[in-house]
Amino acid sequence: MTTADQMNWSVRVHAERFDPGAELNAFTARNPNAGAIASFVGQMRDFSRDSAPSGAPISSMTLEYYPGMAEKQLSALLTEARERWPLDDASVIHRFGTLTPSEPIVFVATASAHRDAAFSACEFVMDWLKTKAPFWKKETTDAGGTWVAAHDGDTMRAAKWRNTKS
Repeated sequence: MTTADQMNWSVRVHAERFDPGAELNAFTARNPNAGAIASFVGQMRDFSRDSAPSGAPISSMTLEYYPGMAEKQLSALLTEARERWPLDDASVIHRFGTLTPSEPIVFVATASAHRDAAFSACEFVMDWLKTKAPFWKKETTDAGGTWVAAHDGDTMRAAKWRNTKS
């Protein structure tokens, strides 16, 4: 198990597109003794969450973030995940800038001796990212751009972790 200080290299925030398969392969390779690895990849949708896929198509999304603060908060989040579950490793990649539909936005991976810890920690990290990470989204359609607010469902999912420990 690595220390919290060593985990900082597992947090990456950048504008460049990444290959989720290559990231998962690299994560798996650096955790050959883990009994379980859970991962999540978030991609940019081509429709607004508030509309059906036949609704207003989104041509692009701009993600802005608070440099320095985002990385610090993501590192603290991974430290908290390690305090809650017996993790061997955890990694977060988050993009910023202008993205188009089907591009990867976020990658989260967790490794543990057992699947329950890996799944729960991965879910915890994503729930936190959706509600508290210092990233802001602006969706662009033919009608113009709209900043996206946090959704009640995401807030409710994150709330379940407040008093929950592994």
